[in-house]
Amino acid sequence: MPDSISLRPALILLAMLALPPLAVAAPAPDTLEQRLAPCLACHQVKDRNDAFFPRLAGKPEGYLYNQLRNFRDGRRQFPMMTYMVSQLPEPYLREIAGWFAAQHPPHAAPAPVQATPAQLERGRALVLQGDAGRKVPACVACHGAQLGGVAPAIPGLVGLPRDYLNAQFGAWRNGVRKAQSPDCMALVASRLTLDDVAAVSAWLASQRVDETVRPATALAAPLPLPCGGVPAAEGARP
Repeated sequence: MPDSISLRPALILLAMLALPPLAVAAPAPDTLEQRLAPCLACHQVKDRNDAFFPRLAGKPEGYLYNQLRNFRDGRRQFPMMTYMVSQLPEPYLREIAGWFAAQHPPHAAPAPVQATPAQLERGRALVLQGDAGRKVPACVACHGAQLGGVAPAIPGLVGLPRDYLNAQFGAWRNGVRKAQSPDCMALVASRLTLDDVAAVSAWLASQRVDETVRPATALAAPLPLPCGGVPAAEGARP
């Protein structure tokens, strides 16, 4: 008579055959949103007012496309972003930019800003009027009268956290962040003092976002400075 050890494989096989079949998970839908899951892990559509992973939703498609190219081509420095986009073809970069541009979830409420009334007034003046003595144009001259950006390639400024704004000004001043030549933002950043940067970021970060605002379709006047990332049709003042 066979011993219990020799019968064990047969008993295990019979037990397995008696089990109900395992459920097979349905494959994930092959949608662009599903393929963007690695992007959404950091740049989630629902705004969290994060200083390190800025909101991409609703920014002009051309601007987002330019930033993907800047990371890919080394004009902006962040290893994770460079790795993620380095092998993506141009049409896919445009598709990603278009998807994020079409999202318009509500913004998070502005975080409390520590700034003096004098700082906020200086920031307001720079944003709305500029500083002719330093040859600094008003932010609204490029980013739109409502600071919601201008299609196709100029981003909005409201709704961004102060730390993020400060970090980007610092990156332009230090040459870590670049754009296509001529790099107008690097020039503007070089003309601002550190106190000016702090004032601008404080005023912008303290503004509540009007949820009805979308990127403008055109500038009210030619750009005050030539910008390589903006289509030549937008022009610049001589």
